[in-house]
Amino acid sequence: MARGATAAVAAGHERVTDAVRRILEAGGNAFDAAVAGGFASAVAEPALTSLGGGGFLLARPVDADPVLFDFFVDSPGSGLGEPLPEPRLEPVTVEFPGSSQVFHVGEGSVAVPGNLRGFLHVHARLGSLPLRELIAPAVELARDGVELNASQAYFLELLRPIHTRSEAGRALFQPGGAHLGESDRLRNPELADFMATLPSDGDREIYEGALAREIAREMRGAGGLLTAEDLAAYRVVERGPLRARYRGSELLTNPPPSFGGSLLALSLRMFEAADRPLEFGTSRHLAWLASVMQEVERVRGSGAPSELEPALWDASLERLRRATGGTTHLSVCDAHGNAASMTTSNGEGSGCFAPGTGIMLNNMMGEDDLHPDGFHASAPGLRVSSMMSPSILLRGSAAPLVFGSGGSKRIRTALMQTVIGAVDFGMGVRELVDAPRIHWDGETLQAEPGFAAAALDALRTRWPVNAWSVIDVYFGGVHVVSLDGEAAGDPRRGGHALVLD
Repeated sequence: MARGATAAVAAGHERVTDAVRRILEAGGNAFDAAVAGGFASAVAEPALTSLGGGGFLLARPVDADPVLFDFFVDSPGSGLGEPLPEPRLEPVTVEFPGSSQVFHVGEGSVAVPGNLRGFLHVHARLGSLPLRELIAPAVELARDGVELNASQAYFLELLRPIHTRSEAGRALFQPGGAHLGESDRLRNPELADFMATLPSDGDREIYEGALAREIAREMRGAGGLLTAEDLAAYRVVERGPLRARYRGSELLTNPPPSFGGSLLALSLRMFEAADRPLEFGTSRHLAWLASVMQEVERVRGSGAPSELEPALWDASLERLRRATGGTTHLSVCDAHGNAASMTTSNGEGSGCFAPGTGIMLNNMMGEDDLHPDGFHASAPGLRVSSMMSPSILLRGSAAPLVFGSGGSKRIRTALMQTVIGAVDFGMGVRELVDAPRIHWDGETLQAEPGFAAAALDALRTRWPVNAWSVIDVYFGGVHVVSLDGEAAGDPRRGGHALVLD
């Protein structure tokens, strides 16, 4: 047992933390708890994740080396020949309070899902309790229903045009003809029935059985590329985490081929070039943050590698000195010192369902954030790169922090500010989550409420600044636990946290 370790969880929904608590109190470890939380999230956070999506879990066992479980999505189209048929993508604009973003949905947006196989793989590798116990909270939630809180109701309203494009979606989110809102109860009995089969059947039916063949038939009939061959070939990949140093601390995060962790490490490496100390929220602090965000976005857009060649690195630092679809996250640690950081996503959802299961499939092939070279540019069977960056921060004598975020392009900027807040400003867990954030979107510096007007005015001399009047999901959802017994869920995504006595 690790000295001073305390079991804690931070996640995107109270029902998810309840599921984790049940497993920890039953004697399960952090990895059992994360798997149980993943299944519960698929029920309680349907706008953010699904068994038809993909994700990553960074595990730090107390008695073994850390490992990153990659169960993100693969590009589809195996067995369709060359050239691939033209996929059918439907553009949908989602209107945030201070910004808008176009997503692409429909059958042509569906990638090979990984969440279900990933959860079962993690359980087989590191779990200690029977699978039936881990899925029981999620089965109960799906069968009895989840009362929609304000955050989930807001997310479902944002994504209503996507989620209700099919008969299955309308039956789920508009029972009786009225769209579900806050305090309404969301029930998914098909999903409950499907999950109840997993202890005996595993994931065989959806990846290799008759259901896999039925999914493939529906895809091909409506302009999708997902095939039975894609599903049968899907595998979870285990990787060593990316390790990055920042002012004497060590960050463990998501390695390539995903680029979120690499871009986060690059951001911290650039920010470390700033002279210390920087007082939080000053114009100088925010200018350095904005400059780093802008430069990292420029580097990514140029196609340069995240580990810059010396000449490119020198040029980036010189510019800095001159400038002086739908995701959720779960962080959990147990009293033995095991830690799990898991980020999963369904994108915004494709609007397409695996027949008879209540599982909405992802729209990862329609996310422009993930496909800078164009939709379906990669060959079938390749792991799609991701912005998701489940992370653990090792801080010398201080307790490790377990954290991550949803938020597409905002993930790396939210996590960058979290690391800086912990290391440079000594913020506590709750303060890290609540501190206001900024994000460079490629054209405008987006700023949350909470910064001094004078600091924002100074930024406006160099960048267009959009000062938001509300706290919003746009700026991510960083759920954090510390192994010494602190936990905080991000209110931007309905976060909830528990510390177990």
